[in-house]
Amino acid sequence: MPLWIPITIAAAFLQNLRSLLQKRLTGRLSTGGATFSRFVFAFPLALAYALVVSSITGWVPGTPTFAFAGFLVTGALAQISATYLLLASFAHGPFAIGTAYSKTEALQAAIVAALVLGELLSLWGVAAVLVGIAGVALMAFKRREDGLAALNLTDKAVLLGIGAGAAFAVSSVSYRGASLSLGDASPFVRAGWTLAAATLFQTVVMGLWLRLREPGQVSKTLGLWRESGLVALAGVAGSIGWFTALTLQTAALVKALAQVELIFSTLTSWFYFKEPVSMREAMGIALIALSVVMIVTVA
Repeated sequence: MPLWIPITIAAAFLQNLRSLLQKRLTGRLSTGGATFSRFVFAFPLALAYALVVSSITGWVPGTPTFAFAGFLVTGALAQISATYLLLASFAHGPFAIGTAYSKTEALQAAIVAALVLGELLSLWGVAAVLVGIAGVALMAFKRREDGLAALNLTDKAVLLGIGAGAAFAVSSVSYRGASLSLGDASPFVRAGWTLAAATLFQTVVMGLWLRLREPGQVSKTLGLWRESGLVALAGVAGSIGWFTALTLQTAALVKALAQVELIFSTLTSWFYFKEPVSMREAMGIALIALSVVMIVTVA
């Protein structure tokens, strides 16, 4: 089994854990503050990881190229936007709904990767992505009062989730481009330094934004260092997985496999938030599982 597959599955689990912890923070912080919490405590951890893997391999990063800087800034800003939109969707609907619609990222990543990096999926790869999207669509249907299922595209949670998926797609492809621009170093090293640079940039940008737009949120976030620290720890561990997988494999396949997170989020909704799981959601999970099998096969 290719290394990127178990790394992606582990990253998906950790991302679900991070989202759960962030949702708990949204009641005590603004959406911007909860987003900032993901980055401000993450940078030291990401830098420590980059230094460790560099010391093990003996690789020292040189002067960043314009390609690296361009991809990095684009990916970092897109990730901030995606995180903000995803957290905002949680405020307008169930935890699983926002997560489900953000998973359209897989299909959107395939389009962005083809346009930006020239990476095209095989027909089997496209089929695997579409099966996964079908599973996502089933899980994202909302139950109407008359008992019929309807895809409510006027729902703020739906629109915010789709927007988050688009931003995540741009972010994933950009981070892959940044990591690949670092040359032939170990994928763990390239992923580590790309992650460290991204979290530093995001911390500065979000810190300045909150100082201007939401005075007091930076101090409040830092005051919740225990809770925010847990978010950062789960986020960095998951991000290390994402960045490494994106260095090893195309963004579209990584993000298609990452839809396994929906299974984790549904279980979280069921056990933690006591939100019932419908037959439609169970069918969606089955399709996502089939998509995972297809992706493993094509890999």
